[in-house]
Amino acid sequence: QVQLVESGGGLVQPGGSLRLSCAASGWISSINAMRWYRQAPGKERELVAGITNFGGTDYADSVKGRFTISRDNAKNTVYLQMNSLKPEDTAVYLCNADVTIYSSRKTLWGQGTQVTVSS
Repeated sequence: QVQLVESGGGLVQPGGSLRLSCAASGWISSINAMRWYRQAPGKERELVAGITNFGGTDYADSVKGRFTISRDNAKNTVYLQMNSLKPEDTAVYLCNADVTIYSSRKTLWGQGTQVTVSS
């Protein structure tokens, strides 16, 4: 079974840092774009950052200069380094990937990891 599994969330004080990981497991022919989204209570899901299979990146304005997305293609893993965290960064963070399984293209979602920024 192909799936995405996130890890690295937790409770951190304002100004602190966390590193999220999302690993794809199962038989996958290739992984194209990978992304991190977040959803706070009562708010719509928001695209935080994305990275192409060639390493091109894009960020939401709210996280530019603080968050860095990266990937390790050998490990089928995407990371999100979050620095200078703010209370408004509190949310469930979900990873997303466009994959090819045999000849079928699919978009996979992880189950999410909670990030709470609070003193």
